[in-house]
Amino acid sequence: MRGRSRPLRRPRPAYATLARTALAEDRASRDRTTRAVLPRRLRAQAHVMAQAPGVLSGGEAARAIARAAGLTAHIRVLDGSAVRPGQVVMTLDGDAHRIFAAERSILNVLMHASGIATATARAVRGTWGSRGRLEVWATRKTLPGLRDLEKAAVVDGGGFPHRRDLSDGLLVKSNHLAIVPLEVAIARVRRRARRGERVEVEVRTPEEALRAARAGAGALLIDNASPTRARAIVRALEGAGLRSGRWVELSGGITPETVGRYRQVGADAVSLGALTHSAAALPFHLRLEPVALSRLRP
Repeated sequence: MRGRSRPLRRPRPAYATLARTALAEDRASRDRTTRAVLPRRLRAQAHVMAQAPGVLSGGEAARAIARAAGLTAHIRVLDGSAVRPGQVVMTLDGDAHRIFAAERSILNVLMHASGIATATARAVRGTWGSRGRLEVWATRKTLPGLRDLEKAAVVDGGGFPHRRDLSDGLLVKSNHLAIVPLEVAIARVRRRARRGERVEVEVRTPEEALRAARAGAGALLIDNASPTRARAIVRALEGAGLRSGRWVELSGGITPETVGRYRQVGADAVSLGALTHSAAALPFHLRLEPVALSRLRP
């Protein structure tokens, strides 16, 4: 029997902190143009709309930004849902000055997070038809301060967040093994492992995989391997009777476009740094209602 993944946990970002940081960074209270153009007080409503098909993420964070700016935000589409061009995902009500102040930060969060969710959904589709279930996982290749938002976006796209930080899980990497022998490193980490916690070890050859498994590694990370080499490593484990109950993860240079090449390797998961460090933004724009604008006079 193959190893099983941990239950899916959607990260819960500190939205209030993110909202304050975004508005402060953009100096939302010092919009000189809007102050010059608009009357001092003008009630308005705005719609945030998708401009391309994809998967929505970042809606909760966008609402937090709107609220921090003193606006009322109504979410029209839930995170994790498919969106189409022209679809309204959020409506904002409040003072027009505040809408302009929050506009860019709201759109930035939605575009970035939805881009990640959309890329993840594409990667998940690429795993269809695998030998057994092949899960799509994120990595720690995230932007400082945005890790939880980005990992939540991966979950919204149908993937798994993986370990959040260095304290979350035990992963012996090749740089550790450049200093300490593999068997010694695994023995030391196993002594620190919590009850039921897997020790994962990065391997690149069948020999390393067999050594790690025999030393007690409960999970193996096959790094930077072609589909052919990765399959050879899994076959070596199967031939030695060491595959059953052991988690096997693939990583290194895999993208949503190439994940399908690994369907027949026989792994449990594929982790893609590209989901968070290279996903293209999904475009959104904000449009004020003409009714609000018609109240203006030259």
